[in-house]
Amino acid sequence: MIRSSQSDPFLSTEAIHNLRDYGGYSAADGGRVTTGMLFRSGHHAEATETDLGTVSDLGLSHVIDLRGDSERARHSCRRPEGFEAEVLFFEGETAGLAPHLEAAEGSVDAVSAHRAMVELYGALPDRAGLNWILKQYFAALAEGQGASLVHCAAGKDRTGIAVDLLHHILGVHPDDAMHDYLLTNHSPRNEERIAHGMQLMGGKYGAKDEASMRVLMGVDSEFLDAARRSVRERFGSIDAYLAETLGVDEARKARLRERLVA
Repeated sequence: MIRSSQSDPFLSTEAIHNLRDYGGYSAADGGRVTTGMLFRSGHHAEATETDLGTVSDLGLSHVIDLRGDSERARHSCRRPEGFEAEVLFFEGETAGLAPHLEAAEGSVDAVSAHRAMVELYGALPDRAGLNWILKQYFAALAEGQGASLVHCAAGKDRTGIAVDLLHHILGVHPDDAMHDYLLTNHSPRNEERIAHGMQLMGGKYGAKDEASMRVLMGVDSEFLDAARRSVRERFGSIDAYLAETLGVDEARKARLRERLVA
């Protein structure tokens, strides 16, 4: 198991949270996931002109927006001048709310908030809308020619699952994939992101204290483990879920590895 070769995968931004390169990890065949091709983030609704310049410099061919219609309507992403990337999204809902907001609805303390997030991750593989856009994500990466960016609202839950599945396909060790997932807790200006979420959730969703807010706005290994476990229990293996539900058969896996592992 070898960690990412990148000392700092995060890109400097002013109002796009958690923008980073999720390449650089070693793969099972001795190769390494390509850098400069795979990016992830939160939404770009408040992106500054400087942020838009950063996005433009990525040379994106595809943007995969994992959010549903209502989320995109509330927080429409800004695009750089001359933006030509294909934007893929599901026409409908991929979650009742962003997962951390959905979990907040019934939370009263940190323990119940944590339990709600674990349960939510366990149910995510059954979301038809999310499965549909995940299928498009893997198809775009297999057939596309340039860089891609995948994002949801906060860039941590649905995006975290999408990236974890791709890392699995590319032969990244599960511990290294978990390392990438947990980097969200160490993203630049993370306290600013949490404070913004606390302001939103405290006013609307019934989360009562800072401890529960931090659970909802962060990531935890138990969350991702719940999604992985749910997939294995319902499909027999992650590979079966990929093949049966997301259209990632052995030929598509080979194509993804050919494109994204060097």
